[in-house]
Amino acid sequence: VDFSSVQNVRGPSKTFPKHETRHISDHKNVARCAKFSPDGKYFATGSGDTSIKFFEVSKIKQTMLGDSKESSGRPVVRTFYDHVQPINDLDFHPISPILISGAKDNTIKFFDFSKTAARKAFRVIQDTHNVRSVCFHPCGDYILAGTDHPVAHLYDVNTFTCFLSANPQDSSAAINQVRYSGTGSMYVTASKDGSLRIWDGVSAECVRPIIGAHGSVEATSAIFTKDERYILSSGKDSCIKLWEVGTGRLVKQYPGAVNTQFRCQAVFNETEEFVLSTDEQNNEVVVWDALTSERVAR
Repeated sequence: VDFSSVQNVRGPSKTFPKHETRHISDHKNVARCAKFSPDGKYFATGSGDTSIKFFEVSKIKQTMLGDSKESSGRPVVRTFYDHVQPINDLDFHPISPILISGAKDNTIKFFDFSKTAARKAFRVIQDTHNVRSVCFHPCGDYILAGTDHPVAHLYDVNTFTCFLSANPQDSSAAINQVRYSGTGSMYVTASKDGSLRIWDGVSAECVRPIIGAHGSVEATSAIFTKDERYILSSGKDSCIKLWEVGTGRLVKQYPGAVNTQFRCQAVFNETEEFVLSTDEQNNEVVVWDALTSERVAR
């Protein structure tokens, strides 16, 4: 979607496809994060109960069609137990069958989901802070970690060496989310002080700070569009915003969902035609037309 050509688009919004709700998780506490594998065959959820549930999408579809058998159709195909504090974030390796998790116990753990008997991590990175967010570089050789430290931690997957930017732009707040762009040429951090920062993916230099992107309250999420020209962010000011990467200019806002308490996230659907986030007051998913910023579904 080319957002640059539609600054003030008006007109009929697209309709969002119908969905069906299935409560299929059996976490014993809040589900804090969820992530699909790159091939779409699996997804994982991380919980406040310190466990990770690993789902097979085809079995969920069987369940929704009503033809699953109890023995073979159970969507949760694996549960990983290896953290001692709540899980904050998950990511899949872009190529290998590896899932990583970041947690409040200051660790990043690696799980091999090709081994059906595996329940524990086969590798562990011990960080010095609560790991709030984790993200693989698109090549799979590096991991970014957003923590209670104000600068993202960059880890070499093969050596576990940790690198820090020498140009942190005087950031002093914890990082709620860190995400690479599609090519890995940039990454973005969303911080507890309400700021967004765009970093060069090679030099780890901060190339564009957007201070006060969400006022003085927490910026809770930030992701790149596929063309790497825009960033979608959300914060505890109940605002979802679209920013131009090249200038740091605010392009669009998506109003109408209350987010003041939790670290909610805003995401695009696969085609970037819609923006989705959550409304705390009604416990609902809210959907906007990405171009017109009209609410089209709850």
